[in-house]
Amino acid sequence: MADAALLIIDMLNRFDFEDARPLVQAAYRAANAVEGLRDQARAADVPVIYVNDNYGQWQSTPDQLIEMLIGDNPEGGEMARRLAPGEQDYFVIKPEFSGFYATNLPAILPRLGVSRLILTGVAADICVLFTAADAHMREYDLWVPADAVAGVSPERAAWAIDIMRDTLSAEVAATTDLSLADWIQRQSKD
Repeated sequence: MADAALLIIDMLNRFDFEDARPLVQAAYRAANAVEGLRDQARAADVPVIYVNDNYGQWQSTPDQLIEMLIGDNPEGGEMARRLAPGEQDYFVIKPEFSGFYATNLPAILPRLGVSRLILTGVAADICVLFTAADAHMREYDLWVPADAVAGVSPERAAWAIDIMRDTLSAEVAATTDLSLADWIQRQSKD
């Protein structure tokens, strides 16, 4: 199953910007699906790659970033504790919206033999969508589980999911309808 990887985009988040409340609530709802996929991926030896903003902490390590999020962050601290990367996971710092832009993700994925990506995280209509568009242009097969992404509103999240399905050829079935193993097996038959 090593030709697939799970990307967890910006779920380790401060959620401290203006009008973040709806996104926080949606992210906590998506966290169950993200956590389930992460656990399935680890059990199946599918790489888990956290693609995350660093909040301007350019000299910090992933561990320091997690400590900062947990230590002084009432909105994102619990999420950071719950979804913190394990020793076997990868961590990519992204400076902009796309996980591919100015990051080492384009170098990591081929070295891992990855041709298929599962995208999860926030925000569906910004960072997840931009990462999906860049992945599509690089000809990755995509699954963006609708229940594993969150947006600032249900309408914006649905709009982004529709674009990823209709324009970027992404599978968007929820994790309640499609398991990681089933998606990988289905894709390997195509």
